[in-house]
Amino acid sequence: MRIVIAGGHGKVARLLSRRLADRGHTPVGVFRNPAQSGDVAAAGAEPVVLDLEKAAKGDVAAVLRGADAAVFAAGAGPGSGAARKWTVDRDAAVLFAGAAQDAGVRRFVLLSAIGVDDVEPGLDDVFEIYLEAKSAADAAVRDTDLDWTILRPDAFTDKPGTGRVTVGESVVRASIPREDVAAVIAEVVTHRLAVRRQLEVTGGDTPIAEAFAAFGG
Repeated sequence: MRIVIAGGHGKVARLLSRRLADRGHTPVGVFRNPAQSGDVAAAGAEPVVLDLEKAAKGDVAAVLRGADAAVFAAGAGPGSGAARKWTVDRDAAVLFAGAAQDAGVRRFVLLSAIGVDDVEPGLDDVFEIYLEAKSAADAAVRDTDLDWTILRPDAFTDKPGTGRVTVGESVVRASIPREDVAAVIAEVVTHRLAVRRQLEVTGGDTPIAEAFAAFGG
């Protein structure tokens, strides 16, 4: 499968790229800083420099055309300020989904975050704005006719992955290693699990494939 990943230089995205490449797939990492090309390529992805905050939808669709799936794993990141929560976490996600539709890429996976609907609109706190932006992106993707999956993990850690998770529409909050988030995305996108479903995922005791089978993947 050819899988285009927005936010291709991010930690989860590079772990995902390596996992996909090692399994014979062709990941394509989309990122904005040309200096990061080597890192993306080293993770096993085809590097594509494209700034989703500035790109026209047609330019994004051109990158996506011919792909089997699209994964939005981009984020403004810590310390980016309130404005970029809107332009990256919401607007870039909406742009990427729209471009996927235009390019004829049906399968779309959105990496969101647990608790993003627990917001108080109008607050100026940057974290609240982040939650509001992510929630808006999720809603926009749910309104498309794409074969979407929205994944909402809890707090990331850099601990080694265990391959075991908890999955459900609503789960008890707990952290999850980035390696396991990448493994979940890979499982979901390559096996067409949880199509048109939104789910929360944390670290847990159940192997990923079994967790999704129990969820009704």
